[in-house]
Amino acid sequence: MGGKLRVLSGKELVDFFASYGFTVHRQNASHIKLRRMLNGIKEILIIPNHKPIAKGTLKAIFHQAARYIPESELRKRFYR
Repeated sequence: MGGKLRVLSGKELVDFFASYGFTVHRQNASHIKLRRMLNGIKEILIIPNHKPIAKGTLKAIFHQAARYIPESELRKRFYR
């Protein structure tokens, strides 16, 4: 992957994914469900509302989001 993972909070990730058209669909306890509709297809991401997000969880979110957003764009935000 290259580089070192940044320390990120749930709010920072929600704001980042909002720039790609994701909106908060609902919040259940400490998890936020983000959703966007693209070409009639529902795309969903689940983000824990933690500060900071654990590194393993951050990696999992990266891989989940890579299904919808190019890895090169994600790397700019997730890695130094």
